[in-house]
Amino acid sequence: MTNSIKNRYEFTILFDVENGNPNGDPDAGNMPRVDPETGYGIVTDVCLKRKIRNYVETVCEDKTGYRIYVKEGVPLNRSDKEAFTNLGVEENNIKEKKKSDPELDIKIRDFMCANFFDIRTFGAVLTTFVKASLNCGQVRGPVQLGFARSIDPISTQEVTITRVAITKESDAEEKTSEMGRKYVVPYALYRVDGYISANLARKATGFSDDDLQLFWQAVINMFEHDHSAARGNMAVRELIVFKHASELGNAPAYKLFERIVVERKADVIAARNYKDYEVKVDVAGLPEGVSCDRMI
Repeated sequence: MTNSIKNRYEFTILFDVENGNPNGDPDAGNMPRVDPETGYGIVTDVCLKRKIRNYVETVCEDKTGYRIYVKEGVPLNRSDKEAFTNLGVEENNIKEKKKSDPELDIKIRDFMCANFFDIRTFGAVLTTFVKASLNCGQVRGPVQLGFARSIDPISTQEVTITRVAITKESDAEEKTSEMGRKYVVPYALYRVDGYISANLARKATGFSDDDLQLFWQAVINMFEHDHSAARGNMAVRELIVFKHASELGNAPAYKLFERIVVERKADVIAARNYKDYEVKVDVAGLPEGVSCDRMI
């Protein structure tokens, strides 16, 4: 796809939480996610992608080409049907359409990529077309994120809260308040590494330079329109980007990530602020064809 990005990228995001729950685990009573063996906090890639999707939806407001496919309250089949309608495909003529156009599956995939930013960015599983005998398979997106992990083991606090409103009429004469619990992390700094493949952008989704700039903007601001009492104070503190001069890259990703070192300062016993950490990025002697930009 001619308008797709030409360069490979790797990036690291540092974000923190103060007195909040960055990503509750439904299998553990919505406690903050944690590695049970090490005590390090975890935030899933799905959680972070949701923030990015929400930001793009907020700023673009369903602008053509920048709609969101995985969207709350919108069944996937409703969006899928748009591709069918656009290509003149209906349940009663699908077999004839496939015979006359062997590339129909690809055309539907391209329609979805062109219209939905999150498919163009993260990819999607388009197997919901199976009922109509069309299976577009899995679109592998050029932008991939791993799980975020805290720099230090986290300490989860269970806080008891009270509510003056009583739920049941039958309880009103016996008590004046009800009690509940919430879980918070006093403070934690998280790191997540990500990858952007220009090769996949060209071959699969057409992820463009304009899409890339919107993605950086969404990463930097993904918590700015997502504040809630449950999540406390969350903010992106660093976005460190390695840009390659070529489509396939000029150095292994792990060697670039190793150049980023985040450590708690020696005189700090328990971190309670971003300033309690020191972030070092070794840009001396970067591999030829690789540049580094600290975007925050």
